[in-house]
Amino acid sequence: MTTAPVRIGFLGAGLIATYHSQMLTASGAEVARAGVFDPDRERAKSFAAASGHHPVNSEQELIDGSDAVYICTWTSEHARQLQAAVAAGRHVFCEKPLAFDAVQAAAMAATADAAGVTHQVGLVLRHSPAYLWARHLAHDPAAGGVMSVVFRDDQFIPVQGQYASTWRAARDKAGAGTLLEHSIHDVDMLRFLVGEVSTVSAYTANFHGHDGIEDVATAVLRFADGAVGTLNSVWHDNLARPSLRRVEVFCARRQVVIEGHDWFGPVSWIDSDGTEGSLSGGELVEAVAPLRDGAGINPDGDFVRAVQQRQPAAPDLHTAVAAHRVVDAIYASAAAGGAAVTVPS
Repeated sequence: MTTAPVRIGFLGAGLIATYHSQMLTASGAEVARAGVFDPDRERAKSFAAASGHHPVNSEQELIDGSDAVYICTWTSEHARQLQAAVAAGRHVFCEKPLAFDAVQAAAMAATADAAGVTHQVGLVLRHSPAYLWARHLAHDPAAGGVMSVVFRDDQFIPVQGQYASTWRAARDKAGAGTLLEHSIHDVDMLRFLVGEVSTVSAYTANFHGHDGIEDVATAVLRFADGAVGTLNSVWHDNLARPSLRRVEVFCARRQVVIEGHDWFGPVSWIDSDGTEGSLSGGELVEAVAPLRDGAGINPDGDFVRAVQQRQPAAPDLHTAVAAHRVVDAIYASAAAGGAAVTVPS
């Protein structure tokens, strides 16, 4: 059976839109490059010249000419643009975070469900071989169960350098800082690696002075299965460190470490009997292939195939809603001086 190429349109033409456009090319998915709209017309033209899309004059023109819409704008625009896209019956890929809080994120997911469209969120680490292999190692019965996880994520504040996202310093557009705008990825991976979070206790700090834009967030998390973890998220000014993570998972009889590249590791482990190993690159990709349950390594290619087959995509908007609930609880705890806050189920 042959399938028609999916007409892909982009709302927003910045760095993350460019990333997804490149991932679509790398995926080999059957797509037709439709329109791109950005309030910055020059940026839209540059994106179009590099990607094969064509600039259009309005959001509605973009939606009308697409089968699926990528929403790659600042966070405050996501709900409105998703509503317009799904009202027209368009499938949607919405960047993270979905919204400023879990209530609005849940409303967006409900809207997409009611429209019967395929929807996916840009929590792309769900497709990472490194995190998939680490999860496999941590939940192997031989590991003895997860006891604790230490998750550190740092990057230079993305109003500068290669990101150049000046809107991330504007509370009315971004909603908040490093936790919401960047480390919602990390919250999602903590849920993926360990399980549901039951309570949190947290502090935030603001060294750069942008109103409502925290640049440090540190949280202690208690998981439903009894494990305890920490998340430390930092936006600094060290331009030599664009985006770096280190994750340590401590099980009763195994330690697992992810470092280096978010996608290709290495992932290293050592067991109580002294057995140790490390996988990275192609070896890591090959090792996780049997664990993927039909999913590929490329989230954008998977989205297009789900649209063509009229199937649900993963991770969908509901996955993001669950992460938003944890993020909301972390902010609530920080506002209460570090008091423990229960994460709603």
